[in-house]
Amino acid sequence: MSSADAASDRAPRLVPFATLFYGVLALAALAWNAWAGTPWAFIDSAAQAAGVRWGRDAAIGLGAAATTIALSHWATHQTAWGETLARELARVIGRLGWGAAIWLGIVSGFAEEAFFRGALQPRVGWFAASLIFGLVHVPPNRSLLPWTGFAIVAGGMLGALYLWTGNLLAPFLAHAGINAVNLRLLGAWVGREDAG
Repeated sequence: MSSADAASDRAPRLVPFATLFYGVLALAALAWNAWAGTPWAFIDSAAQAAGVRWGRDAAIGLGAAATTIALSHWATHQTAWGETLARELARVIGRLGWGAAIWLGIVSGFAEEAFFRGALQPRVGWFAASLIFGLVHVPPNRSLLPWTGFAIVAGGMLGALYLWTGNLLAPFLAHAGINAVNLRLLGAWVGREDAG
């Protein structure tokens, strides 16, 4: 079996497992805030009272996603570590269609933002929440360590969006967009070695 075939076999199994995992993470975040009596989608009660500025917050989140995707694409194609990281992540994740990539972007973006920004950041602060977010992305394979660095920087950016807007809409849209597009683009790396 080629590496492309093996990666294609892994992809369908990833979706239900990831959905279950992120569902549990989201429920933990919502339960934590409910138990503490704090709003889950807002940084504090003042931000909750102010509400979401839908157009502004959506534009900020989508702009952050587009910028991050562009930087990620540049690193993948212009640096050796970026190319290695993309190739290794593609082997682990497999080839995903747009439907699966968008679904995984949504569930991972919602759960991780609800937990790391909505539940954790108000309690431990921006820096600690960003660092913890990155450290949970430490891979078992050393060739994937740049992913941890990327996750720390991305966590800092997402946390800054949360502080700026006071709610989870911008960080959620940024996170979901980055994950959906990058998961789909990783599929392009599957099978490159077989073709070469």
